Parts: sequence; C-alpha cells; structure tokens
Amino acid sequence: MDEHVGLPTIELSGSHREIGRQHGESARTQIRDSIAYYRESFKKITGLDWTDIKKNAPRWVAPIESYFPGITDEIHGIAEGAGVDFTEALALNARGELSTHNPFAAEAEEGCSSYAILPQASGDGHTYCGQNWDWRCETAGTVVLVRITQPGKPTIIMQTEAGQVGRHGANSAGIALNANGLGARWGKGIGVPQPIIRRKILESADMQTALRAVFDSRQSLCTNLLITHKDGFAIDLETTPDRHGWMYPTDGLLVHTNHFIAFVPEQIAATYRPFSVNSLWRLPRLTEGLRAAKQAGDSATVRSAIGAALRDHFAYPNSVCKHGDANTQGTDINQTIASSIVDLTTGDYWLAAGTPCEGEYRRLPWNLYQNAEAKRPEAALA
Repeated sequence: MDEHVGLPTIELSGSHREIGRQHGESARTQIRDSIAYYRESFKKITGLDWTDIKKNAPRWVAPIESYFPGITDEIHGIAEGAGVDFTEALALNARGELSTHNPFAAEAEEGCSSYAILPQASGDGHTYCGQNWDWRCETAGTVVLVRITQPGKPTIIMQTEAGQVGRHGANSAGIALNANGLGARWGKGIGVPQPIIRRKILESADMQTALRAVFDSRQSLCTNLLITHKDGFAIDLETTPDRHGWMYPTDGLLVHTNHFIAFVPEQIAATYRPFSVNSLWRLPRLTEGLRAAKQAGDSATVRSAIGAALRDHFAYPNSVCKHGDANTQGTDINQTIASSIVDLTTGDYWLAAGTPCEGEYRRLPWNLYQNAEAKRPEAALA
C-alpha cells in the first residue's frame, strides 16, 4: 500500500476472493478502526449490540448473491485478509443501511454534493464529474483509494471506506459514479446494500449495463446516483425501494445534493422535509460556482474553477465544503472527507483528502485509460 495523495492507494487484481484478500491485508488497520467506530455508532443509532448485528448480518447474503453472484467471495476475502469475522466485513458493507435505523426490524444520512460537467459547459470541451464526499468526521482516517483490475472487466479507480467493495469512482470504459444520500427509507425485508449496487455500476462496460445495475436492484433505502459517461452524457437517478426518478443536465451541468428534486415519493410526500436542510443551499451554490468552468480557456483553469466551487464556504460550516458542526442534530458529525475532480476525457483523476479548502487537489498515480504498468507521477492543483 502506497500513499501518493494524502490517502492510502492500493492496487487490487485477480478473482473476487484474491481482490478481497489483497484489500483486507493492505487496509487491515483501517478496516479494524472502521469496525471499532461503527460498532459504537450503530449501537447509538439502531440500539443493536455488535453481537446482534453479526448474528443478523448473514441475512444480507442471499439478496446480495442473487443480485451480484460472487461478490460475497470478495467480502470473505476482505475478512480473511484483515483477520476479522466475515459478518463484520458484511456489516461494513451495509453501513448505509445501519447508519439510520435498525434494518432488521419489520419496518442514512450521507450528505454529499455531486456534479457532472459536459463539454458544452467546460472551457476545454472535456467531460468532468466528481463530488465533495461528506461523511462522519471519525471515518476520515479509514478512506482508501483502490485500483481494481479484473479479467474481462473495466479497470476501476475508486474512493471507498476500507473494507467496502464499492462507493464512488470511475472506470476504464469512461463511466463514473458519484452518489449522495436522500435520507428516507421504507418497506420491509432486507435489501441489497449500497456498496454492492455501486460496485456493479462501476464494473459496467456500457451505459446499458450501468443503468440495468440500478434498475435491477432491490434496495431498502433512498439514495441518489449520478452516472456520467466520457462521451458527454450524464443522468441523475433518485432511487428508492420502489420507483426511481431521473434528471438530465441543463446547459451541460447536472448537480445534486441531498434532497429529492426530480420527484417526491408518494410514501413520504405528505410529510416530506429534507433530512439535511443545508442541501437546499448547497445545490444552487455549487451549480452557480461550476458555471465558471465554461469561461476557462484550458484544462488547468477549468479544474481551478471546479475546485473553487467545491471550496465554497457560504453558510459555513454547513457549506459545500463542509466542516464538522458540533450543533448538528443526530449522533455523529459530518465533514467533507474527500473531494474529487475526474476528467473523463483524459482519464486523469484528481483528489483532495479531507476538506478541499485545507489542501490541494493531487492527480492520482493512475490514469483511467492506462494499463497497470503506466503509473503517472502525481501532480498538484492548488
């Protein structure tokens, strides 16, 4: 495991089991730290002891394997490599389901700001995407960057919490995924956890397969998925346990935060209130900030404009660039734990660890469209 951009970078390859073992061995400390944090956090949120969670976690295996055969082998491998129990690794991959309430009862709050910029909205004619990833302050030390090479599948570059098989990133087919929570859930039964759905999207070689991965899943919570293609296409999907809504870019820009925009599900319509009120200003602030990318004359200036938009501090600390707010209601405090700018035209992936206002965007040593041997020197964007 190396550290090139302020975060651990891990190369993974082979079968699902081999990828899992490499992941677990390389990120053993971060995985154990993550388990230590979530066992206490889940207890506060759900009332479940860690023993209760481990006992019930195998209930996810059947729906996961039905939806994505073989991916539980990777979770087994993660557990083996990290020296933890399989049920603990499984619980990490269901942290979204466990971060709002008890998913095992009869009957997630993840704040992020995601964007896509198509060629007509960028001064250099490139396609860009990325997000400010807002999550628990305590998890900042468990974020890892992975590059996954699998036979017959696109190579994936991904940001994730150690021990999770999927979160957000992009692949060598030019497909990128960014995601943010919508804070609602309903229905009975165990759904497919979000990391599994997101990994299946990121393994897709074309938009048909990527969208099928979304619409074929059975989930238990609401989340937003923004999928961007290098050829200048983007779609935003507000997904729920029942129907989904979707939106397309306006003037080449597509931005989403943490409230329903395309539609409000009938199950919550009568009483709907955004779980994160700052989502209501982060959306227009980021949208307006990204308009500056169209005026830039070269790629460095475009990235600088995007970075400035992602560093926006209107209504600080609950801003686009989010800082931990001790007055936050709930059990845990959120901040921006990573910020990304992905150039899907060139394949360059830029990332700022932590809040982007306190660091710089550094180019990852991997390019989406280069093979494993072609590592690139890192570069920085202030």
